Amino acid sequence: MIKVKENYSIKELHTFRMPVYARWFVEYETVDELRSLLQSDLLKQNKFLPIGGGSNLLFVRERYEGVLLHSAIKGISILQETESEVVVKVGAGIVWDDFVAYCVSQGWGGAENLSYIPGEVGASAVQNIGAYGVEVKDIIHEVETVEIATGATRVFQNPECEYGYRSSIFKHELKGKYIVTAVSYRLQKTPTLHLDYGNLRNSLPEGDITLADVREAVIGIRRSKLPEPDECGSAGSFFMNPVIPVEQYERLKTTYPDMPHYVVDETHVKVPAGWLIDRCGWKGKSVGGAAVYEKQCLVLVNKHNALPSDVVTLAEMIRQSVQETYGITINPEVNYIE
Repeated sequence: MIKVKENYSIKELHTFRMPVYARWFVEYETVDELRSLLQSDLLKQNKFLPIGGGSNLLFVRERYEGVLLHSAIKGISILQETESEVVVKVGAGIVWDDFVAYCVSQGWGGAENLSYIPGEVGASAVQNIGAYGVEVKDIIHEVETVEIATGATRVFQNPECEYGYRSSIFKHELKGKYIVTAVSYRLQKTPTLHLDYGNLRNSLPEGDITLADVREAVIGIRRSKLPEPDECGSAGSFFMNPVIPVEQYERLKTTYPDMPHYVVDETHVKVPAGWLIDRCGWKGKSVGGAAVYEKQCLVLVNKHNALPSDVVTLAEMIRQSVQETYGITINPEVNYIE
């Protein structure tokens, strides 16, 4: 059933928990309902934005003068199964971490390192979410969509999605042209565990490691670094970790010998943005009601009834500071919504 609400507070629908209103909030439960909405005057005459769990959004004003379009498409079904793997189709409106928990309960490996990432399944395929050495592109089989202009369905195979670090074709070339309705994931019945990123292995018990052990460790680490939305609003990691040439890293290391890095390829390394921000002295600093989280500098929080403008100003000050100090540009992972 299609739900339409006017002048709707979305404070509980985005994880920054700021007092933002939408002119309209619309929710649909099926692909046919989505097609119907795309043909409606409401969507044809007004700007609209498909949203998931609101975990990667920064509304830059206190009112969104358009339609927020939310998928409530549910369901998990097996498309293919062999002795070694399973391909499952998942509705775009399912909470991402609920899906990860289900995979772990079934003994299906591949998603466990992505535990406790906020948001919904549809957004995972757009954003190419990642954590602890794993990206969702590693397990995506195909992405089902509806074309906004025509209402036609189109299935994108993994290579067609052009996945990169926190990016996809849906964020660039095809931005605003398709809406994800379901995602299929290829999971392993005899999992290969990825344990050597960051401090993950040190957080695991000795002996045989299970999927549940990995999930529990990841959740524990994330909880220690990230605030719960009820504690204070945030969008999780606000900035992407910058990827820089090896030559630039080697030059910086002569001045900053403790600068951490992760090898991307033969000519590039990734530098933790949180480290850069911390070393620029931003931990705990605030602008208005927005602040840099004291436990993790990569996170900006709504500490004292922040306004969108507070977050925008703070983020830009941090970007300028890192650029001036290290000559490195850090870009938001969060999507700014006008």
